[in-house]
Amino acid sequence: MSVTSVFFDLDGTLVDPAGAITSGIRHALVAHGLSDPGEARVEALVGPPLQVGLRTLDGVTDKNIDSIIAAYRDRYEEVGMDESRVYPGIIPLLDALRRENIYVAVTTAKPVNIARLLLDRKGLTAHLDAIHGNADEHGTHGSSKTHIVAEALSHAGVDPTTSVVVGDRYYDLDAARENSVASIGVAWGFAQGDELVRANYQVNNVRELAGVLLGEQAATSIEMETNVMQEGAK
Repeated sequence: MSVTSVFFDLDGTLVDPAGAITSGIRHALVAHGLSDPGEARVEALVGPPLQVGLRTLDGVTDKNIDSIIAAYRDRYEEVGMDESRVYPGIIPLLDALRRENIYVAVTTAKPVNIARLLLDRKGLTAHLDAIHGNADEHGTHGSSKTHIVAEALSHAGVDPTTSVVVGDRYYDLDAARENSVASIGVAWGFAQGDELVRANYQVNNVRELAGVLLGEQAATSIEMETNVMQEGAK
């Protein structure tokens, strides 16, 4: 495929939360006197804004949701970000894309200030051209990321027909389609069931992703580890 710009999801695509998100959510719920829904149930919440996902859990109401999110964010900033790790091979891939003059940005449902902090701590900011996310915690667009990808396209002034969204959840794939952009689903994140069938392409590791974005010949010249399966979700 011919690619001039790539828009990456964050958690489950570039960065392995290593349980920091799910354990943080469970911690915040229990701290508010609610039952622990378990790891598998909380994994399904990774992707959309917390204001959307948390409302699907028993006991979360309009009265306590802001306090639950605040407790989660405090724990995430204190310990969760440090526990998160960049997937092996991601930085070499980002650098290879930019050497080919391909525009590289993040499009995440996270509040953009939280995304910037995480990317700074993980040393990824210098490898990106832009970072886009939600304006705040309130999820006024629901679970959709269409507006985030649209903002990224407009900000970069790039052609949607030669752009691609890379992500691990159907929110990413739907946002790509609704902006007339191709999509690549990555198998090492938090996809539930067969939701990645919505993607134009599916890849199992960063080496395969590099092959789709850059071509097989260019991909083989990138020094990277190939085993990037996300331990919590897979």
